[in-house]
Amino acid sequence: MKYKRVLLKLSGEALMGDKLFGIDNNRIAEYAAEIKKLYQNVELAIVIGGGNIFRGVQAEKGGMDRTQGDYMGMLATMINSMALQAALEKEDIKTRLVSAIEMREIAEPFIKRRAVRHLEKGRVVIFGAGTGNPYFTTDSAAALRAIEMQADVILKGTRVDGIYTADPEKDPDATKYDTITFDEAYNKGLSIMDMTAFTLCKENDVPIIVFNMNTKGNLEKVVNGEKIGTLVANK
Repeated sequence: MKYKRVLLKLSGEALMGDKLFGIDNNRIAEYAAEIKKLYQNVELAIVIGGGNIFRGVQAEKGGMDRTQGDYMGMLATMINSMALQAALEKEDIKTRLVSAIEMREIAEPFIKRRAVRHLEKGRVVIFGAGTGNPYFTTDSAAALRAIEMQADVILKGTRVDGIYTADPEKDPDATKYDTITFDEAYNKGLSIMDMTAFTLCKENDVPIIVFNMNTKGNLEKVVNGEKIGTLVANK
């Protein structure tokens, strides 16, 4: 494997599969099978969004206090994290669910040294509840945890196979970047992660690979160093 320790970022919407809301059991089982291919060959941490259940931004638009909405979104990420944990354990993968908000009955509190030790012992560590703070997205949580865990790379699993000059689902003339620097991506206004997460990765020299998680075998290929998706790095 090219990378020894990686952080996989999954969107909540990715777990919907063909559904309009919630969790598609078939999709989450597919993800667990893909992760199993890496198990015991790479130290893997995972951060999942909660957009398939609830978003803090959507609450604010409906007149709810943004802080309250963001905490509700954090709980949504915990539901997704628990679902993924169950799917992974069904594949005989040892896991630990770590929450940024204390939920002693279902998850460990985040303690950096303990989380690193879990990775060193070969357990898949799932980080739930974002950063534990309102106004921060799960992209920011992924960047923060990757830095804290000293991950070699962030793998951002999406439904498209990389970063394009425009939305490939809307513009048939959009062309794909194989590699791009953080500065180039910023100057071109490309949407990869929110600005907080993007800046954290740039300043701490953590590369990001955007790839299609829904294509079987892609996750393993990316970790092996094959040119799948788009690499974003300082140079």
